[in-house]
Formats: sequence, structure tokens, C-alpha cells
Amino acid sequence: MSSTALAELLKQHETDLLDAWISAQRAAGIRTDLIDEASVVANSRELLKALTLGAAEGVEDFGDAHWSPLKNLLDRLSRSQSRQGFTPTETATFVMSLKEPLFALIQRLGGGEQVKLIWSASQLIDKIGLYSMDSFVAGREAVIREQQESMLELSTPVVELWKGVLAIPLIGSLDSNRTQIVMEALLQKIVETESDIAIIDITGVPTVDTMVAQHLLKTVTAAKLMGAKCIISGIRPQIAATIVHLGVELGDVMTKSSLADAFRMALKELDVRLVASSPR
Repeated sequence: MSSTALAELLKQHETDLLDAWISAQRAAGIRTDLIDEASVVANSRELLKALTLGAAEGVEDFGDAHWSPLKNLLDRLSRSQSRQGFTPTETATFVMSLKEPLFALIQRLGGGEQVKLIWSASQLIDKIGLYSMDSFVAGREAVIREQQESMLELSTPVVELWKGVLAIPLIGSLDSNRTQIVMEALLQKIVETESDIAIIDITGVPTVDTMVAQHLLKTVTAAKLMGAKCIISGIRPQIAATIVHLGVELGDVMTKSSLADAFRMALKELDVRLVASSPR
């Protein structure tokens, strides 16, 4: 019975409750630099309508299907706020600030069911607040992943040193995700330029362990399947010793100590000879 009474209370006094909720949000400090007040009003009205419709079907189990419209709305709003720059506290405040005006309304008009209504409303708002935080965190994690992928793409440029010769300088650690991005970028460039040789420079890779070596070999194998030979440059003495100590077999992969040496080898493979011009 309390859920029905709560739904009726929300429906009959929606306008007054919305006004009081907006005032509570203003008092908490609306981020006018991130969202305009018209959007705050529209979002609050939409959420309040979804809350009213959901409560009419029962408030006992927030996992019931009739709460899906409200959850979808919370997903959209919370993930949008995570991208706009809101803090977790500000996102939670949007929902939790509804408690005070709702409790005040129940105390004023709840009749003999005040205690039951306040308890039901409190549990429901808490569940909505927790769900909004879960959505916010998921949105923030998605943003972080997108930023990481963008940074990885920017940190793995493939440049054409000569007609038929590509180079990809690697800087920083090399894990599975980055290897995939490196491989895709290199293969795409091989197709675009119809290159025969690709130089993978690991001068900027701080350490080479078994996992890094395996990632490099996968990239070399993928390039071979596209018809391009690979040269790994930047093999410093410490890296050479580590590779030998780990027992990693590079097979027939060509290696050089510097990018310049690798470039000269690439030109030799292409049967290109550079002749210095005579001084004038």
C-alpha cells in the first residue's frame, strides 16, 4: 500500500516537488559552467516522471523490469555528466537532493502512513543514487579507455622514410593492447604505401622481456604476411644481453643497433645506392 500511496503523492504534487527539488539543487550549487539551468530543469522533470511511473508498479524490487526506463535515463544522464567534467559527488547530489523536498512533502501530506512512506522513499532514492554512481563510474572508465587508445594511436606514428620503406618508432612499454594498435597501424600503412620494408625502432622501449619480444615477433609475422620484411632497430647491448638470457629466438628477423643502420640496410635491400655529390 505504501508504494501506491507514494506514487499517488508523486503524481498529484509533481509540480510542487519539482520546484522544491530544483531549489534544493540550486542550494547545493549547480555547476552553471557545465550545465545550464534549463537542462537541469528538463533532466529533473524527466527523472521525476520516470520515478512516478516506476513507483506506481511497486518499489520493493529495483531490479524489476518496470524500472528499466528510469535506469536507462540514469545511464544517459550519469554517463553524460562523467564526460562533461562533473565530480562523483556532484552526480550523486543530483539524485540525493530529492530526498529533503520529498520527505517534507510526505510529512505534510502523508497522513497516517508517514513513517512507511518515508522509509520506502528513502530506500528507493538510495537505490537510484547508487545506480547513478555505477553509471557514472562506467562512463568515466569508458572515457579513460578512449583517451588511452587515442594516446596510444598518437604515440605510434608510422612514417615513410623512403619509397617502400616505413618506420615505426616505439616509445614506452609495449603491452597487448598497444601491440594490437601498432600492428593495425603498420599493416594499414603497408597496404596504403605498398611498402616492402618496415623498420620497428625500439630505442625508446625501456625494457624488453619475454612478453615484449613475443609482441614484436607477432608484429613482424603480421607484416610478413602482408609481403613486407621487418628490421628491428634500437637493439642496445643491454637489450641484446636480455634477449639472449631469456632464450628468445628472433629467427631470421633482421636487427640493427640504430635506426640509421636499419635505414641503410633497408636501402641496400631495395638495391638503392646513395652517392654523395661532389663539392663545388
